[in-house]
Amino acid sequence: MVVRDAISAPDVDGRPRRATRRFPLFTRDTARPEGGGRAAPRDAPAPARQWPVLSVLAVVGLGLLLTALDQFRWGTLFIGHALLAGAVLRWLLPDVGMLAVRSRFTDIATYGVLGTAIVLLAMMVQPNPWLEIPFLKDTLHFTVSNS
Repeated sequence: MVVRDAISAPDVDGRPRRATRRFPLFTRDTARPEGGGRAAPRDAPAPARQWPVLSVLAVVGLGLLLTALDQFRWGTLFIGHALLAGAVLRWLLPDVGMLAVRSRFTDIATYGVLGTAIVLLAMMVQPNPWLEIPFLKDTLHFTVSNS
């Protein structure tokens, strides 16, 4: 095998490939996100290996069930708290399995912002909101109001 160019690591077949500073036209593989390893040993059954994401999904499922049973506020509170719990799990545990989607910071920020937004919206839902933000009446002056 004669190599005339600068080479990088060998490809799948063991042949050297050209080193280039360009990004490839097609992505061949992706790196696993930080913390994306199994949450339990390899010999554990599949649900035990993915317990963080399964626990978050179980609470979200309970929230959806409550919402379907006409308990909208409580159901959405469960969904928001499940996302916040996912952010905390992502922050505290070194390996969270499929709960790791992107980098640790991105996952924590995404779960945290979405969970906080859902919890706040659930607390502001009408009728009889648990949380009233004073400047919203001035900001949303085009909406129908009874006062």
